[in-house]
Amino acid sequence: MNRTPVISELSGLIWELCLAPGDAVEEGQAVLLLESMKMEIPALAPVAGRISEILVAKDDVVETAQILAWIE
Repeated sequence: MNRTPVISELSGLIWELCLAPGDAVEEGQAVLLLESMKMEIPALAPVAGRISEILVAKDDVVETAQILAWIE
C-alpha cells in the first residue's frame, strides 16, 4: 500500500475540509482550504487516489510543511 502525504505549503488556519476519509480524489483537486493572510489557499492532492486519513480539523492552526492528510 502506497501512501502519499498532502502537505501544507504555508502556515495558516484550516478553513474548510473539502473531502473526508474514503473519498476518491483526483490529482490537483483541493483536499482542504487554508486561510492565510486573509486569503483562501487550497491544499491540493499531489496524486489521484483515495483519502485514507485527514490529520487536521476545521479551525486548526498548521505550519509550513506539515502533513495534513494521506492519500492511498
